[in-house]
Amino acid sequence: QVQLVESGGGLVQAGGSLRLSCAASGRTFTTYAMGWFRQAPAKGREFLGAISRNGQRTNYAASVKGRFIISRDNAKDTVYLHMNSLKPEDTAIYYCAASSGAYHHTPLVADYWGQGTQVTVSS
Repeated sequence: QVQLVESGGGLVQAGGSLRLSCAASGRTFTTYAMGWFRQAPAKGREFLGAISRNGQRTNYAASVKGRFIISRDNAKDTVYLHMNSLKPEDTAIYYCAASSGAYHHTPLVADYWGQGTQVTVSS
């Protein structure tokens, strides 16, 4: 089992940037492909992207490709979501997820979830 804790959310102006972190504990971090999702009010959970176990490959949803970047530091058991050119419609709770499956599966099939971190983008 793995525990995931997100951090780094907050309030940012449109056009700004934010970096979310997700720290993992429990089982070996490199056992899992890692991904990010978000959920806006009154909407379903949206897959954003995922990264392979060794961090060499990524897979992004079309809605964020080119603006969001996922990276991981296996020495720190942490995955990051770098968000650029933020828009008010990016306002949501952001979740990281760990998957024992393939990183390139769209959406990532998550085995474990973090508790989420709120991101609010003001216009």
